[in-house]
Amino acid sequence: MNSKHVYELLLDHCATDAVVDNVMIGLVWTLCQSQHGTGLAMSPHFATRTLPWSGDLVGKPLKDLVAWILQWQPHQATVAMAAINSCLNNRPLPDSVALDNTSQHPNLAVFDYFLPQIKGKKVVVIGHYPNIEQYQDLMQLSVLEKQPTGDDLPSSACEFLLPDADWVFLTASSIPNKTFPRLAKLATNAKTVLMGATTPWLPQLHEFGIDYLAGVEVIDAQALYHTAAQGGGVRIFNHGLRYRVAELTPQNSMTWLKQQITECAAQRVQLNAEMENWYANNRGRFPNYALLEQVSNRLSRLDSSYKPLWDTYGNG
Repeated sequence: MNSKHVYELLLDHCATDAVVDNVMIGLVWTLCQSQHGTGLAMSPHFATRTLPWSGDLVGKPLKDLVAWILQWQPHQATVAMAAINSCLNNRPLPDSVALDNTSQHPNLAVFDYFLPQIKGKKVVVIGHYPNIEQYQDLMQLSVLEKQPTGDDLPSSACEFLLPDADWVFLTASSIPNKTFPRLAKLATNAKTVLMGATTPWLPQLHEFGIDYLAGVEVIDAQALYHTAAQGGGVRIFNHGLRYRVAELTPQNSMTWLKQQITECAAQRVQLNAEMENWYANNRGRFPNYALLEQVSNRLSRLDSSYKPLWDTYGNG
């Protein structure tokens, strides 16, 4: 599959004329707020004093920030991912299970949820989650990290470990840092969980071999903002949000896609009506033509994702 495809899908899902209400780049989490909701992405592991756009993002079209997902500058791509999630988090979520966020380590709730299935298995985790060492004796655990510490392995070990893994837990930060296409391909033989607060609720991720989404649900946007702004890392998982796990079964994916097709079709009908009214009363090009084109492209891709599932599983 084309490596750019996941980024095209993300851009499709953010066809909006909303503006940016707030952007905060914290020590651990970057947060974007718009009329659609609050979105998160993990901040880059390094600070910089030279971002040329600092202070100028509020009030900009959200789509301008979303477009940065194609950029290689880490802070730009991270802001873009948070902006994308601010769009997606406000849409209906798929059938999913809310995880307990009151345990001692709520950031590890996903591993606790899957523990009965992964005990004794070859498990590769991309990204170091604080306190993940507690599972070391329960499975054949390998943790890959760009900046390894302790028993972590360097990220380059993915080429050797992922093809033979039983389970892969893949950090969604791999999307903005552009390693997702390769890592997803290497994990084809494993049960793969895309996880973390950066995870986009994107129905087509099943096309990349993702079996589960372990994303987050914002339950208190104000508490989340203040915790992240005050340097919060794992504390956000019981201060404003909680994990949800969705299995991307064919039936679940079809239901979710159908919901999004209905929503997208309604948006296109509205824009078409606005365009007809515009040309009846004005000269010059319809000002929302680019948005209409983007919505049409999104609808086409949603249909392309739905049809093969229907052809294979629709009568089952």
